[in-house]
Amino acid sequence: MTSTDSAAQKAPAKDPWDLPDVSGLVVGVLGGTGPQGKGLAYRLAKAGQKVIVGSRAAERARAAAEELGHGVEGADNAETARRSDVVIVAVPWEGHGKTLQSLREELAGKLVVDCVNPLGFDKKGAYALKPEEGSAAEQAAALLPDSRVTAAFHHLSAVLLQDPEIDEIDTDVMVLGEVRADVEIVQALAGRIPGMRGVFAGRLRNAHQVESLVANLISVNRRYKAHAGLRVTDV
Repeated sequence: MTSTDSAAQKAPAKDPWDLPDVSGLVVGVLGGTGPQGKGLAYRLAKAGQKVIVGSRAAERARAAAEELGHGVEGADNAETARRSDVVIVAVPWEGHGKTLQSLREELAGKLVVDCVNPLGFDKKGAYALKPEEGSAAEQAAALLPDSRVTAAFHHLSAVLLQDPEIDEIDTDVMVLGEVRADVEIVQALAGRIPGMRGVFAGRLRNAHQVESLVANLISVNRRYKAHAGLRVTDV
């Protein structure tokens, strides 16, 4: 066989928008009683995903789940992690490391989606913090060696996510990770929310600038009294 014959028989490149069916996956949201977590839980459940919201206090999680409706369940963080196929981390940055460290066993083997933005605030507004590991996502990967860590859902407005009067969220979601198959699962989850699209944005080493951009969006929102998101053009 010549090299020309070999090239002719080469399989065509995979369509980057050919994403897996994720409708049967159970999604857990750690920090599901906070604004961002609750908003993501609401949108995914409304789109037909099975969702469990987690909190340190199970009763608080159950109260949030009842408020959200759409079949959402509530449980403590450990049970949420155990029962879920995909776990979204939406806890405050201050408790990020401690929470993940305490759930290392429950999160083993799980696809973890970190959407935490390490930010500080002073009289000049929001500014990005840089964790020792490089980013919140990289900290998660270091603390969860037996999990498959990705990063996504950083730039979404909690106000828009929770507003039942809004049918579509007009934005792209930057998705980062080390394993393409895991990234595609997260892209597909994002795409279940009307108006939203998941876009591959590199490996976890590039997560810092994605997390940091939220500080700029906060400035945009304050100046223009908006709930700004992102769109990636020409893809």
